[in-house]
Amino acid sequence: MEDLPDDVILAKAVAGDQEAFSLLYSRHVTKIFNYIYYRTGNTSDAEDLTSRVFHRAMAHIKNYRDQGVPFSAWLYRIAHNLVANWHRDNSRRKEVPLEDHTNLTMRGNLPEISLVESQEIEKLLQVIRKLSAERQQILILKFVEGLSNAEIAVIMGRSEGAIKSLYHRTLLSLRENIDQFESNKG
Repeated sequence: MEDLPDDVILAKAVAGDQEAFSLLYSRHVTKIFNYIYYRTGNTSDAEDLTSRVFHRAMAHIKNYRDQGVPFSAWLYRIAHNLVANWHRDNSRRKEVPLEDHTNLTMRGNLPEISLVESQEIEKLLQVIRKLSAERQQILILKFVEGLSNAEIAVIMGRSEGAIKSLYHRTLLSLRENIDQFESNKG
């Protein structure tokens, strides 16, 4: 069954096939976790929310209707809603601890180079977290998940033109926030 396309496996999962749902889970869990991690900045919260996404998806898979969009778009919407609730419940954005990024930058570099890279990543994440949730979402879907504007439009429920415009405005805002961050630092 592993070599079947998502739509065939999805039909089996909708019909109640637990093995099919398990396969959908294994195909999509990493992307959903990454999306949530970049929105929350905390590994344990991302793990918890990812688990809740798939628990909710499993509970409602019988009601899933194919509307011509990828199954992943449905999962991203569930994840988006859970992250929005998480932010509201916590009432403040969490910072990403430096140690969460140390393993991302230790690629055989000298320790002082890795430290500088970790600090740069930390600064960038601080600036990104000051953007609206919608702008954070577009950056994650574009740069972390590598999705096209058309795929992002489906996930965010907008036209491709609206996504291009939002993406452009987001990059301008990000550049402005980075410049402001740097000028306040100096």
